[in-house]
Amino acid sequence: MQITPTPVTAAVAGIVSALVMTAVWPRLGDDSLYWVLAFVLVIALPLHVFVVGFGNARPAGNADPALIRRVAIWLVAAVATLGIGQLFPG
Repeated sequence: MQITPTPVTAAVAGIVSALVMTAVWPRLGDDSLYWVLAFVLVIALPLHVFVVGFGNARPAGNADPALIRRVAIWLVAAVATLGIGQLFPG
């Protein structure tokens, strides 16, 4: 399956990850298995699919500026979503 990540998909993945993890966080409890599963399903999987993408492997030695930009957009979108959420406690 070929998924082409873009800055828009990276931003959407960051926003969705922040919103879902915020909703799931209080319900995880003390069991570390739930924390690992939540992290994999809510953060790592969307990050890989919509920011890194599936496709041809890149050489390990070369930095990909587009990938670095998408990761930065993903992080900024997630942090901005959390920051905006702090303005409206509910």
